[in-house]
Amino acid sequence: MNTSALIRPAWTPATIALMVIGFMVFWPLGFAMLAYIIWGDRLEGFKRDVNRATDGIFAGCRRGSDKAARWGHGSARTGNVAFDDWREKELERLAEERRKLDEMLAEFDDYARELRRAKDQDEFDRFMANRNKSTAPAKSDPSTGTAPTKRGKGSNLLDD
Repeated sequence: MNTSALIRPAWTPATIALMVIGFMVFWPLGFAMLAYIIWGDRLEGFKRDVNRATDGIFAGCRRGSDKAARWGHGSARTGNVAFDDWREKELERLAEERRKLDEMLAEFDDYARELRRAKDQDEFDRFMANRNKSTAPAKSDPSTGTAPTKRGKGSNLLDD
């Protein structure tokens, strides 16, 4: 960014004056100038990220129009029959590879989902086993040979 510019995202007399004038004329203009002074140096990165995102969106549109051209909705022929035949064979080969990769991805997703389900089931079973151990009825006291007495609800504040 040009650091010799009069209006740049920094605390210069010009930007401070514009901020004050902005507050006097219409308060959102003052806040906009304040935001530019504070975060204006990040503006280049923000613009770059927005441009990448929009390029990705419109690249999808271009791919869609290329597919339409390939399937006879436009003229994708170059005039060279040998090249066009070779290109069609390569595109068919790539489409087959893509189909195989998509099938492998679906198989892996199913495998990973089943693994997660099995892990969750194992954790649940372990939880239930621990829970059942802690809530199992108490056995008789081996030293006295009698079962422990159960107190009524509310007899101890910690029992609740």
